[in-house]
Amino acid sequence: MRDADTPHVQRTPAGWRLPGIANLHSHAFQRAMAGLAEVQTDPADSFWTWRETMYRMAARFDPGLLRAVATQLYVEMLEAGYTTVCEFHYLHHAPDGAAYAPATAMADALIAAAHDTGIRLTLLPVLYMAGGFDGRALGARQRRFGHAVDGYLQLFEDLHARQGEHLRVGCALHSLRAVPAEAMQAVLAALPADARVHIHIAEQVAEVDECAAMRGARPVAWLLDHAPVDARWTLVHATHLDAAEVAGIARSGATVAICPTTEANLGDGLFPLRAYLDAGGAWGIGSDSHISVSPVEELRWLEYGQRLVARRRNIAVGSATPSVGATLFDGVQASAAASTGFTSREDAVVLDAAAPVLAGATADDVLDRWVFSGNRPLVREVHVGGRRVVADGRHALHEDAARDYADAMRKLLAD
Repeated sequence: MRDADTPHVQRTPAGWRLPGIANLHSHAFQRAMAGLAEVQTDPADSFWTWRETMYRMAARFDPGLLRAVATQLYVEMLEAGYTTVCEFHYLHHAPDGAAYAPATAMADALIAAAHDTGIRLTLLPVLYMAGGFDGRALGARQRRFGHAVDGYLQLFEDLHARQGEHLRVGCALHSLRAVPAEAMQAVLAALPADARVHIHIAEQVAEVDECAAMRGARPVAWLLDHAPVDARWTLVHATHLDAAEVAGIARSGATVAICPTTEANLGDGLFPLRAYLDAGGAWGIGSDSHISVSPVEELRWLEYGQRLVARRRNIAVGSATPSVGATLFDGVQASAAASTGFTSREDAVVLDAAAPVLAGATADDVLDRWVFSGNRPLVREVHVGGRRVVADGRHALHEDAARDYADAMRKLLAD
């Protein structure tokens, strides 16, 4: 019924066992502002007004605060069933743009949080150089994000040398508006052949229009024409596509990282999922700004958004199965290695078989039940690299991380 290469769920004495889930897009520091941008500041509130709140929060972080927030976030991810996270990391410098000593201090905080919690980390240091497609200099609030090409490549080299069993280091190009074409080419030419490359793209209509005006093509079309996009690439959001771009991404082998809860929260728009599935495109999910830290909610709202537009049910189904839950789950599994750089099959999530919503479940319907039947957490155990990091639904650091996170929040929110 389902692709034989896709890992199946298994009934075990501990519960329903299934492979761990990769979170393909995360900005860890934004966990601290979840729920704090829901007050109207403009009658036309959008991503661009939300960004003002984000800048204010970003300016308050130092390495210690980032480690505390990331530790809490990674505990939450593991308890929800994520076993790998791609961290799109751009808080490189002090708020005034001065370099930390060492220059990797903020990245070190993320690596430490991942190590402490046991989650697999694909760290993606971000190249961020310009304030817009016109190449204008970074604004005062963006200076802590910025690098020249040489400085960025040194940062990448320093981090890449530390790769290990639970750490991969790739490259993130923030966006076409923040990375001039020449700089993009220089960085891509210098990367190791196996380095993963992630990029924000086509998230906002304004971004699409500005790219067309400044570069003579829509963002995804321009990227496909000017970069060696292949299976090593992950295009984050890619929300606003025309038919040729849908087909082009699918042909390239790149993965699209869809972040339904964040895209809904920001009013971004809906990814053209059915057309992309029909084209054979690879995709995964990310929690991005972490207004939700749940693969169930990402997958549920990925499907529900499509239903609201199409005004019919059961949109994300594949040729091998009529099950929406199985199709969605198979999709995130199929793209994980290409996006994250990890190929381990030792990561697993165990669902509570005794939960009422799973009463009478079978291997054919347990994924549909997990995704679409209620909000009670069903994750009982999580294993990463063969090590159990969540037992009875709780991570070993659950209480300690929450305490440190509360302390960090008091500091971040202090006047």
